Amino acid sequence: MTITIPLTELRPKLPKIMDRISKYFDRYVITRHGKPEAVMLSEEDYESLLETLDILSDQKLMKDIKKAEEDFRKGKGIPWEKVKRKLGHV
Repeated sequence: MTITIPLTELRPKLPKIMDRISKYFDRYVITRHGKPEAVMLSEEDYESLLETLDILSDQKLMKDIKKAEEDFRKGKGIPWEKVKRKLGHV
């Protein structure tokens, strides 16, 4: 859940907000003078965003992903059972 909160309200509630971020993965948009200025989110959400940005910024990887999706749509995928056999997991 994303919650917008003015900076003046954030200060006295910070420990409780930190608990909510940690426990429920809430995200907070912090405003100053009615304008969004910062965001608070869990460290896990932050790391996930960084990883997503890394993937999206890797042109070769994105090209490979798009090709794989296209192949899958065309039915060119390899059945899971065949993959498991090939890897010796059956």
